[in-house]
Amino acid sequence: MPWPSYRASRVLLAAALAAGAGGAHAQPGCSSDGQPPVAALYERFLSADCEACWAQPAAARTPGPSALLIDWIVPGTQGDEAPLSAAATRDALERLQAIARPLPTHTDTHVDAVPPLPAPALLRVAQGPAVGDYLGTSLRFIPPRTPGGTSYQLTLLMLEAVPARAEGSPVARNIVRNAFSGLLDKRHQLPKQEQEGWLEIRPMGIPEGARRERLRVAAWVHDPAGRLVAAAQTHCAAGH
Repeated sequence: MPWPSYRASRVLLAAALAAGAGGAHAQPGCSSDGQPPVAALYERFLSADCEACWAQPAAARTPGPSALLIDWIVPGTQGDEAPLSAAATRDALERLQAIARPLPTHTDTHVDAVPPLPAPALLRVAQGPAVGDYLGTSLRFIPPRTPGGTSYQLTLLMLEAVPARAEGSPVARNIVRNAFSGLLDKRHQLPKQEQEGWLEIRPMGIPEGARRERLRVAAWVHDPAGRLVAAAQTHCAAGH
């Protein structure tokens, strides 16, 4: 996806900084501040070929309130002619490969527990306003204290929150619209490293057809052994 122009980048950077730099003292419209800890990552995979899967009971099962719910639309054999192709993304294929699951012909579900983060460790996500075709996002991660330090794998997602009973879905969904993966590593310093953890500020492209008022940001972090360390999602205040 093309990088935004210099002017748009400056606007997005300012929006993301406003959303992410203030920590507990800032109260942006959309952030993970004040939300209950995520206890499980609950991922639903739907084949873009299977139009009926969108409303089938098996695909409509919902997790508990402490879970981070993610809906991946997986590209199907019909390509652009698939009924759900407008929301399909190759990021879904990469995610299936990462968790060693086969390509679904209908639906599949993957659930992973998220352990509680010991203080002062922290994972915080926030989003600024949409500017042009981009959404300003920020992530702050302070890792658990480990001897000698370590590296972490970051997954950052732009989600479209579809309410229950909207667009033919009997349940609420968080559809992946864009994704970024990166390494939080002191040696390589892919994101900007701070004295305590990392701060990642990133404009993410908004795909055609996504409803901007529904956009949310979610993230999770794995340790080098592939274990989930933390997960978080933005919540938008009323009227935002």
